[in-house]
Amino acid sequence: MSLSQEERNAIVAYRVEKARIALDEIRKVMPMEVWGMIANRMYYALYYAVSALLTKDSHPVNTHKGALSLVNQYYVKTGILTKDDGHLFGQVFAFRQGSDYDDFIDATKEDVEQLFPKVEALVEKLIGLTNDKS
Repeated sequence: MSLSQEERNAIVAYRVEKARIALDEIRKVMPMEVWGMIANRMYYALYYAVSALLTKDSHPVNTHKGALSLVNQYYVKTGILTKDDGHLFGQVFAFRQGSDYDDFIDATKEDVEQLFPKVEALVEKLIGLTNDKS
């Protein structure tokens, strides 16, 4: 299905807003120390920002692993994002997967405190790229 530019812009704006909401949710629940939920929201903040960028650039994404692959193909390999950016997205994907689905793997305060500032910065970088007219 081909999207009109207006439809594409609406989806991008919606996903950017969802990324910002996920970051805000993290900030609000951080004092509650629900690290697994925070791991989940960190991933989704990144995923929504990534999917906004992919949509802006007409790269359809159908799966979470597909999003990771497309980020590496179109943004890391081309130098738009750094290898560290690509690694962080993969790391947070694996972190969320383990926290949500694996027995005996729990997110910890230390994990979250180490990752959240990096996630927050990458989300803002991705959102900035959605505004880039190139």
